[in-house]
Amino acid sequence: MSTVKEVKERFKTPQPLEQLATNMRELFQASSGNGQKVPEVLLLFAYNGTGKTRLSMEFTRQGTVGDKSDTLYFNAFTEDLFSWDNDLENDEHRVLKLNSNSQFFSDAYGMEMETRIRAFLHRYADFDFSINVSTWEISFSREEDGTEVLDIKISRGEERLFIWCFFLAILQLVFDGDDAYSWVKYVYIDDPISSLDDNNVVSLACNFLKMFNERNNKEIKLILSTHHALFYNILHNEFTEKRIAAPYFYSINKDGYTLKYSNDSPFLHHLALLEKLKEAADTGELYTFHFNILRVILEKTAQFHGFKKFSDCLGDAKTEEEVEENACLINLMSHGRYALFEPREMVPDNKEHFKNALNRFLARYPFNLDAFKQN
Repeated sequence: MSTVKEVKERFKTPQPLEQLATNMRELFQASSGNGQKVPEVLLLFAYNGTGKTRLSMEFTRQGTVGDKSDTLYFNAFTEDLFSWDNDLENDEHRVLKLNSNSQFFSDAYGMEMETRIRAFLHRYADFDFSINVSTWEISFSREEDGTEVLDIKISRGEERLFIWCFFLAILQLVFDGDDAYSWVKYVYIDDPISSLDDNNVVSLACNFLKMFNERNNKEIKLILSTHHALFYNILHNEFTEKRIAAPYFYSINKDGYTLKYSNDSPFLHHLALLEKLKEAADTGELYTFHFNILRVILEKTAQFHGFKKFSDCLGDAKTEEEVEENACLINLMSHGRYALFEPREMVPDNKEHFKNALNRFLARYPFNLDAFKQN
């Protein structure tokens, strides 16, 4: 049997998706040693388009024998178990249909799911629902001006939120050790928070953490992947403080998939971008798309500090004209064909403007770039 340290070393080497899923399973089954214990949680940060959903399905496939699996998952395929019948003929009776062939629903039959789902849903939403267990259909309603409006079509964001709460109701049964879900050894959750605003993201993360921390079945292992930095950081801070998680940055290159261990500090993607910009500025290898990256960081910083313009984040300058000149160039070079689709090396004057703006920004906002390098 491999040790935790040995398995973690394998993550550093680019490998096929199938092998990565195998190594993830081996991490949970490895032996402790050298002060490294088997984690309860595997936490992955990854950008969209890197194969997060495919990894979750490969992990599930490796634990499936016949029609029996050891993994309860939430991902894009889970959402596909729900489909709308919009009653196109009469435009009246709109329902969300459930795929009755899925074990996801069949094990929950007779579990008073409406009550269980409402316990989660009403924390985030103002609509209600009813489940017809004979037809496997869900209808929605909302109170408007004191009147209940029936058979409404909820928004895409509300639909995703409802499906997540449906999953949480089932997950609560798993964490409680209900016999109907005794087959679950692993819970794999991939990006549950798309289409949610930051307020709901924080609330969802905190409520999920409370639920996980209070679980009765301590043997359940959790894998959670996300592209949402705020959601990731909330979970990272909680799990690493309790020393129960192995947090990683998941990425792909031409040689395969890797996991970069990020336990020293929360993985903040803006630190990674700033570190790359600083490196490019120091070496002089600056390309037009670097203006686009800088613009994104400036916009987010301005929004966080309540400024109306990103140029307000460029700090004090000798003259107002100097700040406006930098801002104008950043604005120009981060749009249209100058941005990402025709990257080319900056001319010398633009390099100086870029360095000037970046250094002024970093002087005003001294981000700890070493926090990213330590990872």
